[in-house]
Amino acid sequence: MARKYFGTDGIRGLANGDKLTPELAMKVGMAAGLKFVNGDHRNRVVIGKDTRRSGYMIESALTAGFTAVGMDVYLLGPMPTPAVAMLTRSLRADLGVMISASHNPFEDNGIKLFRPDGYKLSDLVEADIEKLMDSDMSKRLSRGREIARAYRDEEARTRYIEYAKRTLPKTIDLSGLRVVIDCANGAAYKVAPIALWELGAEVFSIGVEPDGFNINDKVGSTAPEALIAKVKETRADIGIALDGDADRVIIVDEKGEVVDGDQFMAVIAQSWLERGQLQGGGLVATVMSNLGLERYLGSIGLTLERTQVGDRYVLEAMRAKGFNVGGEQSGHIILSDFTTTGDGLVAALQLLSVLKQQKRPVSEICKRFDKVPQLLQSVRYKQGKPLDHKLVVQVIAESRARLGEGGRLVIRESGTEPVIRVMAESDDESLVAAVVKEITSTIKQVA
Repeated sequence: MARKYFGTDGIRGLANGDKLTPELAMKVGMAAGLKFVNGDHRNRVVIGKDTRRSGYMIESALTAGFTAVGMDVYLLGPMPTPAVAMLTRSLRADLGVMISASHNPFEDNGIKLFRPDGYKLSDLVEADIEKLMDSDMSKRLSRGREIARAYRDEEARTRYIEYAKRTLPKTIDLSGLRVVIDCANGAAYKVAPIALWELGAEVFSIGVEPDGFNINDKVGSTAPEALIAKVKETRADIGIALDGDADRVIIVDEKGEVVDGDQFMAVIAQSWLERGQLQGGGLVATVMSNLGLERYLGSIGLTLERTQVGDRYVLEAMRAKGFNVGGEQSGHIILSDFTTTGDGLVAALQLLSVLKQQKRPVSEICKRFDKVPQLLQSVRYKQGKPLDHKLVVQVIAESRARLGEGGRLVIRESGTEPVIRVMAESDDESLVAAVVKEITSTIKQVA
């Protein structure tokens, strides 16, 4: 379905660029408010944000839009995306909003919307909101006493910290563990270190000095070098890196080696299987997850259900087929016993509980399988549809044949930027490199 404003993860773009302006944000507030307003009670929306300077501007514009259609606004301040989803449910709000562009640089921003139950909106509901945004909403604005107001929720941070801590068994505390936490100068810069410290860990924090411009800048899950250095410097047991809105997490072991989402999910799936907590007979991941994960799960009697890229599609499959563990190789880990979206802190706490119970180093616990050689490269283009070009179509078909049944080829367009991602996987590493090089070169040629 072609959509004008919403992409694969809400609305995202350059702040004050072609799309994401205060005017558009106000229209989102008005349209989403009209879509979810219910006349039998005083309607409310909760709004969280990360630490980008443009968040103030977008927050104010959204507030104007929501209050104009009679929906009270509860401002949470800097807060992880999963915290907004949780607080939407906890506060019995009619809608939740997160202002963030996740792992993108500070110049970008975005708007994500959550239903009253904490799940992201469906494509159909987003399409309805788009129609309202392009319509004349002036006659549906509130008047007089019906115009709403805004509040600042000073207790939201504490609520989320306590919620995250309660996802661990009561018998688990983190005393004796040296933990480095990298908050990417983003939304979790206060809540994550506090939660870990209150659970008993010795905490070393980096990426906790946001200035409005340094979110994801050489810190966080997409830039683990700072975390690796800090783990080595402090001789920590584990390093944890979140992204800008804290719905994504990667781990660094005590040796300074990065553990990706595939190994992470394997640890949680097996741990929950042994505890009788795993549902669905396996886990859900995307087409980007390594073939080694699929083979490992099969070796312990579990299945891997694959979806297209995007945590929303992982969650849809989990709900439809009864799984309670899912995620992406990039570090979106969804544990539906606790959350309705990826939650980097909650996922990390599950791994820390395994660490405490097994009393083995992270490098051993998180080495569940050997990766099948996999190569991912991105090609940026300016315009057009390079994947429709006959030369590209031909080289993709030839590459699939070369990889055969024992390999995989995944080619997709990014939902948030003009980039084509090419991933190949096979036990033959030289073949993988050759295939990716040929496809990316052809795309560059026609683009």
